[in-house]
Amino acid sequence: MSNSYAAAGVDTEAGDRAVELMKAAVQRTHGPEVLGGVGGFAGLFDASALTGYKHPLLATSTDGVGTKIAIAQALDKHDTIGQDLVGMVVDDIVVVGAKPLFMTDYIACGRVVPERIATIVAGIARACSETGTALVGGETAEHPGVMAPDDYDVAGAAVGAVEADAVLGAERVRDGDVVLALESSGLHSNGFSLVRKILADAGLGYADESADLGGVVGEALLEPTRLYTGPLVRVLGVPALSGAIHSLSHVTGGGIAANLARVLPRGSWVEVDRSTWSPAPVFRVLSSLAGSTLESAEGTWNLGVGFFAVVDAGAAARVTAAITAEGIRTWQVGTVSTAPRSASSLAADGFEQGAKGVDGGAVRLVSTYAS
Repeated sequence: MSNSYAAAGVDTEAGDRAVELMKAAVQRTHGPEVLGGVGGFAGLFDASALTGYKHPLLATSTDGVGTKIAIAQALDKHDTIGQDLVGMVVDDIVVVGAKPLFMTDYIACGRVVPERIATIVAGIARACSETGTALVGGETAEHPGVMAPDDYDVAGAAVGAVEADAVLGAERVRDGDVVLALESSGLHSNGFSLVRKILADAGLGYADESADLGGVVGEALLEPTRLYTGPLVRVLGVPALSGAIHSLSHVTGGGIAANLARVLPRGSWVEVDRSTWSPAPVFRVLSSLAGSTLESAEGTWNLGVGFFAVVDAGAAARVTAAITAEGIRTWQVGTVSTAPRSASSLAADGFEQGAKGVDGGAVRLVSTYAS
């Protein structure tokens, strides 16, 4: 019996080939701040860039893509998952007003297929370039006997920086502030356990055609997560809009109301007007297959709103125009109120207050979605 690593199911040569295939894509994300190139034990980033800040704060985030990976694996289509990963990680950093600096990734798999790993990382690198983030390192780990040969999972972490006096958050929000919605590209990377159950119950396969979805079911579901970081960093840097944006919210797990409530101050409340937008076909088709309403999915899917911006009322039109000019449809969905309301009355009226340990504001959705 051989006691070699290869006999145990780990192919180190395949790992080396994967690194060679991905190297060029990773290097394209490197500016002069990145030292040492690809393949070191640790990525190096020149922090002297922070000397230009008066009081820099570091912001960090980590996340994965969740069970959306199962659809990519089923279709053997792996070129969009990387963008999903970057969106889930880096778009959390910009919520506090930070500019991303660098990111690392981690891919666990049952078997290293160099071309597949390189395709995933190329997607990560493209999205990093689009968001101004250096991909400074990563790890591919082969887990034979723990994961099936063609299974994999991805995760990542990123670091950004923001001036201490420019941090966005609930403490900046005021009575009368306007809540803007930024359009999503689809499901993004949340709620796919529900998506997969709906399709399984309906007997619909990922490779099946759907006229309602405009093509192959799985390909429609793999629409990559919209990246908000680049546009928002640029808008935050516009001198004429300095201080206009008070807080931002990334609509991910927990859905619409809960994620907005996290970036509002306690004692404030917002009614989000559903009639201001029409959820995309993917949401309507899935809800129809499930025999449920769009409203019942508001705590799971973004339903067309990937981000919220809470802004000064006097600057709302200019902020809307600036974000729209960046290619993201943006519209007003509500107004912040601090008019006194008891917690019991808010709960009785269907408001959600705070989320994920944050004792924030209260939010409920009202009216009906536009057709």
